[in-house]
Amino acid sequence: MDGIIENMKIGIAIVIFGLVMIVCGLVLFYSIPTDPSLDDSTRALKHGGTFAGLMGIGIVMAGILLHLMSREEPQIQENFDV
Repeated sequence: MDGIIENMKIGIAIVIFGLVMIVCGLVLFYSIPTDPSLDDSTRALKHGGTFAGLMGIGIVMAGILLHLMSREEPQIQENFDV
């Protein structure tokens, strides 16, 4: 029972971490203007923001799946009395 609760907490923590990565990626991508005269390090930061945002989406999906898989299923009540 403790393992299930820990997995649910871990799933929620992973979702929060993924959301933070998405926000950081959005900030990096949209705060740096697209200009052909940018130096390579600034362009790498913009592309890194894209990469961080896309990875954040994958991490959020993994956290949601972990959270859903660790839920306890309710017992099926089989009552055949009529």
